[in-house]
Amino acid sequence: MRVLFALGLTALATPALAAGGEEYGFFSLKNTDFIVLIGFLLFIGILVYFKVPAILSKMLDDRADRIRADLDEAKALREEAQTLLASYERKHKDVQEQADRIVESAKRDAEQAAEQAKADIQGSVARRLAAAQEQIASARAAAVKDVRDEAVTVAIGAARAILAGQMDAGRQDALIDAAIDEAGQKLH
Repeated sequence: MRVLFALGLTALATPALAAGGEEYGFFSLKNTDFIVLIGFLLFIGILVYFKVPAILSKMLDDRADRIRADLDEAKALREEAQTLLASYERKHKDVQEQADRIVESAKRDAEQAAEQAKADIQGSVARRLAAAQEQIASARAAAVKDVRDEAVTVAIGAARAILAGQMDAGRQDALIDAAIDEAGQKLH
C-alpha cells in the first residue's frame, strides 16, 4: 500500500505539473525545485524502505572482509615464502659447505694416494733391482762354476793324457795298490 502511495505521489510530482509560474511560492506543486526535492526525497525514502543502504553496506562490508581475508592470506603466504627461502638458503649453504669438505677430502685422498703410489713404485723398483742383482750374481756364480768345471775337466783330461803317456803297466798296478791301501786305512 505504501508503495502505491509513493508511486502516486511520484506521478503527481511530474515536471508537467510543476511547469507553472513562480506565483505560488516554493511549496507549490508548480515549482520545479520543489517537485525535484519531493522526487528526490521519495527516491531516498524508497531506498530506505527497501533497505538498500543496509544491503549496500552489507555488500561493502562483505567485500572489505574478502579483501581483508585475501590480504591476510597474502601476508601468510609471503611469510611462508620467506621462511621457505631462508630454509633453502640455509640448506644451500650447508650443501655448499659439505661439497667444499668433500672436495678437500678428495684432494687429500688423491695426494695421499699419489704419495703411496710413488712409494710403492720406489719399493717395486728397489725389489726388481735387487732381484736383477741377485740374478746377475747367480749367473756370475753359475758361469764361474761352469768355467771351473770345464777347467777341471780339461785338467783331468790333460792329466790323463800326460799320465797315460808316462805310465806303464807296472807303475799303474803299483798306484792302484797304493790307492786301495790308502782307502782301506781311511775307511777303518
